[in-house]
Amino acid sequence: MRRVRVGITEGDPAGIGPEIAEKARLDARVQAVCEPVIFAATSLDGIHVGEESAAGGRAAYDTLVRAVAAARRGEIDAIATAPLSKRAFALAGIPWKGHTDLLAHLCGVEHVRMLFYADRSDVAGARGRAPLCVTLATVHVPLADVPRLLSTPEVTRSILMTAEWLRGIGSTAPRVAMAGLNPHAGEGGLLGREDDEVLRPAVEAARAQGVDASGPWPADTVFVRAARGEFDAVVACYHDQGLIPVKLLAFGEAVNVTIGLPIIRTSVDHGTAFDIAGRDVADHGSLVAAVRLAARLAEARA
Repeated sequence: MRRVRVGITEGDPAGIGPEIAEKARLDARVQAVCEPVIFAATSLDGIHVGEESAAGGRAAYDTLVRAVAAARRGEIDAIATAPLSKRAFALAGIPWKGHTDLLAHLCGVEHVRMLFYADRSDVAGARGRAPLCVTLATVHVPLADVPRLLSTPEVTRSILMTAEWLRGIGSTAPRVAMAGLNPHAGEGGLLGREDDEVLRPAVEAARAQGVDASGPWPADTVFVRAARGEFDAVVACYHDQGLIPVKLLAFGEAVNVTIGLPIIRTSVDHGTAFDIAGRDVADHGSLVAAVRLAARLAEARA
């Protein structure tokens, strides 16, 4: 049997992507689990290291398109992506806001979610720490739009997709907690009605479909409970609600997974870091974690 092949995209070539991609490719932890395949920009015209540009955005877009096509043809088994710049995408006139919505478009699917997973066992002092898994019910949208976008069917879908992904990595009865939107999960309607009128029915709907779902729980404690092992995953209502605890508890270890795609895609938990690009000081640990998880998912799917 051939080894699992994981495509590593360099992201925006003016950022740290090319550096961390090459470091990850050569890393013994990556070499031990897969055959890494680099997808790089085919032209660097108009691109200057450390500077956002339309050329950089277009190069990142073209690179991802080639990698997705290779994955859909079966030439690679998974994709792990280095970061790109949303602003560079906009400068290039690319209508998508980043990897997640572009991947959904390229794969022809409607329902995808951003899930962040950290094994948390590879660092000093990590013995006994539970893995951390957080799904975002909404992603790159203004905070003012979040309540309107949180419908019961879509929140239910987030819970179900999270449970399905956990089963795919070996959890037989995943426990999924729903984070509340309002302080104290609405305090019975005193601090907002969305928790009782939108989120609680979503939890009940997921339970009716066999998922061990609970909540909504106050967001200021539910992530602590998950980190201690009480839940296998938390569904967060909006971007920063989920990403603040992920980056506080597992920055550099967490992997961004796009669930709902017909292909496997993982990514880093950080940005392009234009300020340190070209200085050979970027930490490639998150990309190593992304490649390793991509290889694990590909083996499980096979």
